[in-house]
Amino acid sequence: MSQAPDAPASPSAVASPARHPVDEVLPPARLGLLGLQHVLVMYTGCVTVPLVFGAAAKLDISTIGLLINADLLVAGLITLLQSLGIGRVLGVRLPVVAGATFTAVTPMILIAGEYGMQAVYGSMIAAGVFGLLVAVPFARAVRFFPPLVSGSVITVIGLSLIGVAAGLIAGNDSTAKDYAAPSHLALAGGIVLLIVLVNRFTSGFLSQLGVLLGLIVGTLVAVPMGLTDFSSVDGADWFGLASPFHFGAPHFPVAAVISMCVVMLVTFTESTADMLAVGEMTGRPLSRRDLARGLAADGVSGIFAGVMNGFLDTVFAQNVGLVGMTKVRSRYVAAVAGGILVVLALIPKLGEIVASLPGPVIGAAGLVMFATVTSVGISTLRKVEFEGTSNLLIVAVALGVGMLPVVAPSFYHAFPTWVQIIGGSAITSATVAAFLLNLLFNHTPGRKKPEEATAEVAEAAATATAPAT
Repeated sequence: MSQAPDAPASPSAVASPARHPVDEVLPPARLGLLGLQHVLVMYTGCVTVPLVFGAAAKLDISTIGLLINADLLVAGLITLLQSLGIGRVLGVRLPVVAGATFTAVTPMILIAGEYGMQAVYGSMIAAGVFGLLVAVPFARAVRFFPPLVSGSVITVIGLSLIGVAAGLIAGNDSTAKDYAAPSHLALAGGIVLLIVLVNRFTSGFLSQLGVLLGLIVGTLVAVPMGLTDFSSVDGADWFGLASPFHFGAPHFPVAAVISMCVVMLVTFTESTADMLAVGEMTGRPLSRRDLARGLAADGVSGIFAGVMNGFLDTVFAQNVGLVGMTKVRSRYVAAVAGGILVVLALIPKLGEIVASLPGPVIGAAGLVMFATVTSVGISTLRKVEFEGTSNLLIVAVALGVGMLPVVAPSFYHAFPTWVQIIGGSAITSATVAAFLLNLLFNHTPGRKKPEEATAEVAEAAATATAPAT
């Protein structure tokens, strides 16, 4: 007689359960190739942040190269922390790759202009400590940061950075002789076209490299145009590590700290969405404890970046997409990617090469990356219920308040400095507006539920069309 389909497993099978694909250790050669693929997918987005910030803060090429190496170091260590974890304290233990978030760029530029670089990294350290303290409460209160809030904020993040990309392409001095030179605009336009064509006519892994190919080809074209200057590369070391607190002892202006703490909350919102997505893809749904450990790692990135002159990290969405595309669920692939990033961070000459890329080339790639961030925000808002709710008004006000300092940079010039730092940041002001309005309309007593409002609308419509008696 055959065994019933639901018969219990043998004792040996019970004693040795199958390892979950997330915990599977792949052969070394495959691990290396897949880890390198993750690095190639996220590298451009990761180094674009220090490039954009360095250019806007008017730092020299050598300093920008230092920031790039520090950025890669922090990204590599946080990726290792997220994928491998430390006990029950830190790390989500999923195949996620961390990298510098665009969310912090605008506030960092404002803080650098008002208080200096020491305040930039002092406020980042404070935000990292704040992140560690609120990781657990945030994981429990994630319902207060739904797609309505996160989508509005992410949309503003992308829109607010378009001007930075335009400044890199055309220049920031409208009186300069070469401002918005047709050759510069043509070069940037050609790079954008190349990125579009790569994505249109290629598929799979190659389509993920459109931005990287645009940077390489754009730089090669810029050489005969006289737009490149790699003279500082010769003086850079092949191996080295940036010293902690390169810009001096950190400062902690209250306005800068508040602004960067808000950025940390926005970063938490980004990372939460991406970690939940990876949990679903890999078949390992996250508990609140898992989520809290992942968010705490973001907090550690703030502390470590503040010390090592790096940037706040978040889970990179493009690598989340790569997990979905390749179906490779092993977290050790992400760990290998983290190790590669650390090795790259120890090669200062590489940072100098990337820092020497021409402005129009970086601006063109940044334009696509920033617009992609905007598209992600719009895609997130598609999950929001607008019918019969006040959510459309919430999005409208959040976008309007957030874009004010973008279209009118001196809008808050008559206010104290701390107000200018907080209100002058599109991301900070949009986050505060979206969060408070969401609480007001969707989490206060006496509000109507969406289904109740929709029912009232339907009843009113039926009454209006009913024949008179």
